[in-house]
Amino acid sequence: MMLLEHHAKDVLGSVGFPVPEGVLATAPGHRIGFPLMVKAQVPVGGRGKAGGILRVADDAALGEALARVMAMTIKGHPVRACRLERPIAFAQECYLSLIVDANAGGVKVMMSAEGGVDIEDPALRGKILSQVAGPDLASVETAIAELAARLPLAARGAMREAALAMARNFFAFEALLIEINPLFVRADGSWVAGDVKFAVDENALPRQDALRAIVEGNARLYPEAAVKFARGFDFVVLDPDGDIGLVTTGAGLSLQLIDELVARGHRPFNFCDIRTGGFKGDPGRLVEVFRWIAAAPRIRSVLMNFFAGMTDLGELAKLLLAALDQVPQLKGRPITARLIGNGLAEAQAILAAAGSPIAVETDLERAIARAVAAIGPAP
Repeated sequence: MMLLEHHAKDVLGSVGFPVPEGVLATAPGHRIGFPLMVKAQVPVGGRGKAGGILRVADDAALGEALARVMAMTIKGHPVRACRLERPIAFAQECYLSLIVDANAGGVKVMMSAEGGVDIEDPALRGKILSQVAGPDLASVETAIAELAARLPLAARGAMREAALAMARNFFAFEALLIEINPLFVRADGSWVAGDVKFAVDENALPRQDALRAIVEGNARLYPEAAVKFARGFDFVVLDPDGDIGLVTTGAGLSLQLIDELVARGHRPFNFCDIRTGGFKGDPGRLVEVFRWIAAAPRIRSVLMNFFAGMTDLGELAKLLLAALDQVPQLKGRPITARLIGNGLAEAQAILAAAGSPIAVETDLERAIARAVAAIGPAP
């Protein structure tokens, strides 16, 4: 899960990491003085080049900037809030990041005395120093010292100090990524985080009180993480105007299904890993997912995919029928279910005897074809 910049700075600021003064806002009324920066809060980079970061000098400009930015969608993410932040006077923009490198079994440390919005340009990317350290604080600290020693003298001390502070928090918060770009270095050698990307492991939320509080207190800003933490499964809206709703289990199979549909020119509404092992005889998860899909404006077909190992498909069929009874508005849309595995014959018999609107297929390709045919040709 990627924290919004505002919450990333709140978390780091709470443990003494230098960050600019700022507040979260959705409308005028917050006061931290002028001039200030209006910064779109979305979990992706490239906000500045997309027009999502504006400098304002007075109340009139603030209202106009907030209205403009709050109406934006940046890389598929609607802007639901902005951070109002005091600008920083600086002498140099630098780049610093720590990221879990699963392939190498360690933490990749990256540092550069040059940073900013153009960091993706080849000329700047080529100046980033990097080293993979072991997955422990001492190894990362050693890598930081070695890389910092290769930086220009003007940035060396600030970068080393900032990186060491970042490393301590990287492990303390069980982060997957912390990136500061730019890291503002002042003329006196002090430094402050200009922008922060902070990715956290959702599985660590039960242990991380501060991170869990952010998700629980801001469900509107972190809808997918809030669902997973509160309900124990994954549901992500991929395209609010998608034409096909998915009810699936298994992250890999769900992603495969999305790829297959996109390749056929269709727009899946959602990703779903409903985790049938958590049903425990209760259709509650299915009811929630059915309601979310039924509320989507352009759904014309529903496709389910359940590969049963430990899950009994006979039991699943009963839960599907119970859930559909609670969400009758979904029955008016074509529903295709690809079922395979333990209890298949029983599931087919239960659904047939109930006169269910669910069309059962055992082959994935046939199930996809059937669900797509119910939508009609792709636009």
